Amino acid sequence: MKPSRTIGCGTQFCSVIGNPIAHSLSPAIHNAGYEALGLDFVYVANRVQDVRAALAGMRALGNFRGMSITIPHKIEAMKYVDEIREVDRAIGSINTVVHEGDRLIGLGTDGPGALKALSDAGVTVSGKQVLMLGAGGAARAIAFTLAREATPAELTLLDINEGLLQGLRADLTQGSAMAVTAAPLDGGSLATAMARADVIIHCTSVGMHPKSDASLIPADLFRPGQVVFDIVYTPLETKLLADARARGVQVISGVEMFVNQAVLQFEQFTGQAAPVAVMRRVVMEHLRA
Repeated sequence: MKPSRTIGCGTQFCSVIGNPIAHSLSPAIHNAGYEALGLDFVYVANRVQDVRAALAGMRALGNFRGMSITIPHKIEAMKYVDEIREVDRAIGSINTVVHEGDRLIGLGTDGPGALKALSDAGVTVSGKQVLMLGAGGAARAIAFTLAREATPAELTLLDINEGLLQGLRADLTQGSAMAVTAAPLDGGSLATAMARADVIIHCTSVGMHPKSDASLIPADLFRPGQVVFDIVYTPLETKLLADARARGVQVISGVEMFVNQAVLQFEQFTGQAAPVAVMRRVVMEHLRA
């Protein structure tokens, strides 16, 4: 039997907080990375309701190096850190906190993780027509990252929630020079947007396990030459991606964004280049189990 790692007074520790949190793959991913590099780090999951107290504890504990933040705390956590990047203030949420000396630094890795997934797939967003389905937290992170770093010709937003939709449109229009249009999501607006779209990014929970037989986009709206990126990663191939693939469309799984954002967090926490292949293997083993 392989001996377990020794955890001592010099061990740095990290955590993911959320509520619920039992489903999180983050401990398995990060701990596999630490083991692969021989780092004296450990990563645990904690169910947290009081975010202010959790971050105060992080600040007080010298060995507490980093925190991943998930639902429902990504917005509230912004109140209790010392520094937040400009782009993350515009997005309005963070998913990462790094303990640097006596300061807590908040940032987001979802947007950069999504952009890297597109880049790794050979997809150029610059100058393209991008359709984004959904206007919630993940959509905001990806949209602002695209606006600042990828310069699409136009971003079209569709969502059934008028408040979220118009809020994101207004924030993007004020905070960037990107052309943005928005419309309520229905059959007509979807068909019109799909006819123009080069890149489709799905940012809702439709199609997520256990309701994996659902898709927002009818299969006959796809056309060859498009790219479809679904940020849902359970199941590994959603109905949306299966329908798109059957129509000859290039597809990108949400698992790529998930791995990328974890890799970026790992590197923020440890200051080391992440063992990406190890972390991806752990994710795939858990998702296929």
